[in-house]
Amino acid sequence: MIKIIRSLLAKIPLPLFQNSAPVVAILPLEGVIGSGNRFSNGLNLAAIEEKIDQAFDVYNVKAVALAINSPGGSPVQSELIMRRIKKIGQEKKIPVYAFAEDVAASGGYLISLAATEIYAHEASIVGSIGVISAGFGFNKAIEKIGVERRIYAAGENKSVLDPFQPEKANEIKLLKDMQKDIHEFFKELVKESRGDRLKGTQKIMFSGQFWAGKEAVKLGLVDGIGDIHTVMTEKFGDKTKFKRIKEEKGFIKGLLGISGPKNKISDEIIATLESKSLWARFGL
Repeated sequence: MIKIIRSLLAKIPLPLFQNSAPVVAILPLEGVIGSGNRFSNGLNLAAIEEKIDQAFDVYNVKAVALAINSPGGSPVQSELIMRRIKKIGQEKKIPVYAFAEDVAASGGYLISLAATEIYAHEASIVGSIGVISAGFGFNKAIEKIGVERRIYAAGENKSVLDPFQPEKANEIKLLKDMQKDIHEFFKELVKESRGDRLKGTQKIMFSGQFWAGKEAVKLGLVDGIGDIHTVMTEKFGDKTKFKRIKEEKGFIKGLLGISGPKNKISDEIIATLESKSLWARFGL
């Protein structure tokens, strides 16, 4: 109900404010892209869909600026977020601009493709257009401590890449084939969005490599160097106002575990380590 009322109010013409300053809604998109856990909110469509709607419903909004700070994560959630933002922007005829902050890499860069123009700081890390899977092998460890692994499955590939069994060539091939498909999907999204603005060779741009802001501009992955306030003021005037869409947080909400599913502590530790490892790839 609140969502409907907010949307209706945003569309009511108010003569008193017809000459008010243009507004740019800032939509923060921060963190690892995925489902999240008890201790942190993942960046996924379900978690931020309401914030996306809020950004486009701000009164007198002239543009939505995406403030991206993400090392990537789920390719599915990245694409869902990107498509959702792009669709609403086109429907409401409100331009979208993306701004890479510390990192807009992998899925973080994919989300930026929702924008008509992408900007970065000189020290931003941009790119990493590729696919990666990582894990651990524990087969020798369980042998050492005398643990016997027992698996009962229907389907010859049901236990593919089990970390407690030795790697097998056919299983690695299955994974690499899947990665290739996802990589092609990612590359097509970049080419579809950036078009003839891309200046680098595909071999370089789609190698999984990442670059600082200025080099990303040379490759055509971003359109220029600049921050939200500077670029938006240049486009919409010195009187431009900014409305940052904030996340609703509360002690009780966190205490009750509403912010994420209740998982085992061991799962949370692994999720935290995986998150840190994604950030660590970019020196953060």
